[in-house]
Amino acid sequence: MSTRIFLIAHAPLAHALRECALHVFTDCADAVLALDVLPHAAPADTLAQARHMLAPAPAAPTLVLTDVFGATPCNIAQRLVADLPARLVTGVNLPMLLRAVSYRAEPLDALVQRAVVGGTQGVMQVCLSATPSEPTRP
Repeated sequence: MSTRIFLIAHAPLAHALRECALHVFTDCADAVLALDVLPHAAPADTLAQARHMLAPAPAAPTLVLTDVFGATPCNIAQRLVADLPARLVTGVNLPMLLRAVSYRAEPLDALVQRAVVGGTQGVMQVCLSATPSEPTRP
């Protein structure tokens, strides 16, 4: 069974990340869910909405990805995963999500490791150097 991936992030990040994943993996629409947390929404209402989104398959393994540790989306996700066969990773970025989608057929614990490694390897400083025909900048 494939692990579903549930993005919970400040609006509009969750849906934007989902759209990016669908651009690369056109077949993952059913496997990637997104919930944007609106600025003035009550956390209890957002949690209820998240539970409703997962209700069709409550026993399915789920990787929940949030944007910022300690922020409302992460706090909601922590409460959500407490009752599910789920894992929570915070600090989501596009490389993390793409890695998770790529390996969603792996067991949940292995998928968590793949996602974290994908997210950290996707963050790097890019050093631009001048070509031989261009002068360097001071």
